[in-house]
Amino acid sequence: MKKILISLTALVCAVTMSAQAPVDDTMNPLITAMPSLSIAPDARAAGMGDLGVATEADFNSQYWNPAKYAYMYSKGGITANYTPWLRKLVGDIDLAYLAGFYNFGDLGGGIGASFTYFSMGDVALTDGSGTKLQDVRPNEWALDLSYFRKLHEFVSMSVAVRFLYSDLNNGYNASTSGGSEMHAAWTMAADIALYYRQPIELKSGTSHFTLGFSLKNLGGKMNYADDGSSNFIPASMNIGAGYEIPLNKYNFLTLNLEANKMLVPSRYSKFAADQTTHRYTQDEYSALNPAKGWFQSFADAPGGAKEEFQEVRWGAGIEYSYNKQFFARAGYSYENYYKGNRNYLTFGAGFHLSIVTLDISYCVGLAASNPLDQTMRFTLGFDLAGIKDLVDNKKK
Repeated sequence: MKKILISLTALVCAVTMSAQAPVDDTMNPLITAMPSLSIAPDARAAGMGDLGVATEADFNSQYWNPAKYAYMYSKGGITANYTPWLRKLVGDIDLAYLAGFYNFGDLGGGIGASFTYFSMGDVALTDGSGTKLQDVRPNEWALDLSYFRKLHEFVSMSVAVRFLYSDLNNGYNASTSGGSEMHAAWTMAADIALYYRQPIELKSGTSHFTLGFSLKNLGGKMNYADDGSSNFIPASMNIGAGYEIPLNKYNFLTLNLEANKMLVPSRYSKFAADQTTHRYTQDEYSALNPAKGWFQSFADAPGGAKEEFQEVRWGAGIEYSYNKQFFARAGYSYENYYKGNRNYLTFGAGFHLSIVTLDISYCVGLAASNPLDQTMRFTLGFDLAGIKDLVDNKKK
């Protein structure tokens, strides 16, 4: 059954890695369980280079930084997001994301929640000899809840808890050739985030400088087999900054920059017992404590500080809005060649009117044979407070 697990793991890894040249000794990407957690689910963030920890608050802040909800213009809202994923490779992989929030006010804070569902389509399980065993539809999902509140006029904070579930074989657990049985894996994780939003008066109007920080998916590991092996989930540290500039009364321009560092230990590590290959055995890697792995991830790359810096993924984005109703976006996402090579340009557009928000984004891959090329995302959001006001006005 290990053969099946390896095959399915390779499929999952394709979700987060672009096509690469043949692997050599310098290739050391960070591979995790549930890589779908690292996929930007919403079209607004995707249109600006897959960033959102420090952007202006929106309905999908639950994924990026729930602390931003404290500065939302509305007291409550819901959003639905859909992404047909890796369409250049297959036609039946999809990501769906639902999120919502309610703000009790400055003193009471508020709550947010989201549900993520990732379907990997139809997969044929085979044994070690290549004989087909069964057709399955692997899937992953996550459910989370957050609490946010303002700590100061310009500062807010949030905490979140998350339940994660990954089923790579739809309950088909038969072992072959004495191998270990597979089963669905689950774990719990937590986030903590901060958001700073400072107004600055200009001749053209009030601008806003924003900073964001989050630690995401700090939790246990996942075990797909009964042999004791385990895998880290994609814990990460995200730092970003943004600046919204009013060009005049109706036109606004926002610039954003963000860095993402995975808090996942390298499988090729300077701490591995074999100092010739620097590669952990599966048993060694499985024995790593999650918390130890988070801290170790800052200093374990065999290439030293240079390679650690290569693990930082960068995003830069720009957003233009007219009267806060019509939006145009562009962005760039960069990942080092030896860490996955996900390099692409993104473009997006949005429309907000009264109670409805609609966004769409498009990805243009820059790496050769990039499976992320031509990826589109769609977002539809509703202002619940606006809907309530509309209903109340009709009753009058």
